[in-house]
Amino acid sequence: MSIKNRLTVLFFVDSTIVLFSLYIGYYILSPTINLFANKLLIVSVLTIQIAHHLFAWYFGLYRKAWMYASIGELKSICKAVSLTIVVVALVQLIIAQNINYRALAITWMLHILLIGGSRLSWRIYRDTFLHYEDSAAKRTMIIGAGQAGCMIVRQIHQNPDCGIRPILFLDDDTKKRGLEIYGVKIVGDTKNIPAFVKDNEIEKIIIAMPSVSRQRMAELVKICMDTGARTQTIPRIEDIMTGKVSVTDIHDVKIEDLLGRDEVQLDMEAIANKLTGKTIMITGAGGSIGSEICRQVNRFTPKKLILLGHGENSIYLIERELREKVSPETELVPVIADVQDRQRIFDIVSEHQPDVIYHAAAHKHVPLMEANPMEAVKNNIFGTKNVAEAANMFGVPHFVLVSTDKAVNPPNVMGATKRFAEMVVQNIAKNSKTKFAAVRFGNVLGSRGSVVPLFKKQIAAGGPVTVTDPEMTRYFMTIPEASRLVIQAGTLARGGEVFVLDMGEPVKIVDLAKNLIHLSGYNENEIKIEFSGIRPGEKLYEELLDESERQSEYVFPKIYIGKATPISELEQQDVLDRLLDMKVDELRETLVGLANRKVVEPQMGMTV
Repeated sequence: MSIKNRLTVLFFVDSTIVLFSLYIGYYILSPTINLFANKLLIVSVLTIQIAHHLFAWYFGLYRKAWMYASIGELKSICKAVSLTIVVVALVQLIIAQNINYRALAITWMLHILLIGGSRLSWRIYRDTFLHYEDSAAKRTMIIGAGQAGCMIVRQIHQNPDCGIRPILFLDDDTKKRGLEIYGVKIVGDTKNIPAFVKDNEIEKIIIAMPSVSRQRMAELVKICMDTGARTQTIPRIEDIMTGKVSVTDIHDVKIEDLLGRDEVQLDMEAIANKLTGKTIMITGAGGSIGSEICRQVNRFTPKKLILLGHGENSIYLIERELREKVSPETELVPVIADVQDRQRIFDIVSEHQPDVIYHAAAHKHVPLMEANPMEAVKNNIFGTKNVAEAANMFGVPHFVLVSTDKAVNPPNVMGATKRFAEMVVQNIAKNSKTKFAAVRFGNVLGSRGSVVPLFKKQIAAGGPVTVTDPEMTRYFMTIPEASRLVIQAGTLARGGEVFVLDMGEPVKIVDLAKNLIHLSGYNENEIKIEFSGIRPGEKLYEELLDESERQSEYVFPKIYIGKATPISELEQQDVLDRLLDMKVDELRETLVGLANRKVVEPQMGMTV
């Protein structure tokens, strides 16, 4: 129905209801009265018609979608009708110096009842007879009968073509047992999810618990996935509260939901003091971690954000993305440069005088660096040395190196070069006003070169999914979580620390592969898993700290300071002088040996 026709119908219906309500009100009180000869009544009829339509228009009664009518719409009806009756009463008082209170009271009640009934009748019909006409709608169980679960069921009722048929609620609050929400009953708690799924032939499960801990979410997701029902979740509470998404943005379970670890909560005030109104430089700004650091830093409205990277396309993409979000107070400066180009790096730092440098540029792929060890040396060691020494020379207040768990007891060149880079930064920190720090991460989900995109590609191709070894384990974190830790570390640094995140329990790569297969809607009979053998330079188990490096206390929730100590500056310089002239075997042996050596020299600047 067109808007014009809709307005015509509503105008006619309301006019009839208003006229009927007023006459019935008078007729009930005076059945013998000549309704058409009473001048006051005729004036009241004209007044109530005009007043009703004016107030109905003002309160939007002709513009609302009544198929979605709720308490808000009923409030608007009550306001419009009440004000209409007040106007009629005033007209009666002016003309007759008297108000027929009883007749107007009856009129008011009938008016609300009939106007409200006419508006709600379509929704009642729609919810009762049209909601489940789609025989293909999935029988759905909703876990969580709180506000989020209620909103989801209401949204489903308002969209009967969404393909979802809510069958039951589960909630651990025993006080809710037996209650109904929009006709959906709360039948039990989450202890018996498999039984409820089987007994009710559930095809889909929606976990509507946005504020639950990640550990609890991981437990629920695992139980739900094991039932074979398609499992979906809603966004986390912080995303809902910040307006990024709506509570009704239902999505399939992501691999992040299975990590079972709560993200580190940041000290926003401390970070704002370091970043707001400051000049910030990020190297490797086009990479997975570097680009996310750019996004996170941009939220704090820096004065200038320098996006430095070697690949022009990646820098172009992150600059274009940030242009759409950046504050007018922030200047974006894209810079194409190679951290191995010492003079270029010094010129950039000298020109822009950054307040903070986040050094994320590095080669990180273990097998590739085993095959190309000299490139790892030039980029990870000398590139880091160039940026760190430029920060020291030009008095940059804060410098944060993005490191890796592969720097702990490394058997490979990549890990050894990252540990050596930590040592370079630690030694510079001994005699510098710049506050240097390094941050060690585990593997980052979804980053370029991580196993997750590879597994997804293999699953999409029908398999097999290749895992190196059934016992291979890794620590995992999300890209935003890793980036936030880098930023937080910049506020904690006092000089030379190696910060480490408490990342919980490591994850078996084969379990990660199985979870991705299940999340993609397959089982291991449909998508096979094959073991290809450990690649050159890989370890079965990664570590975040060597036993000799561990400290027992956090310096910030979920963040440790490691006691990793560098080699002497004299030995470091001797190795640096010889590295570029070494043969491959000697280079590998030297770096791996140094990175695994237990150094007892006291470290400077360890107090926080």
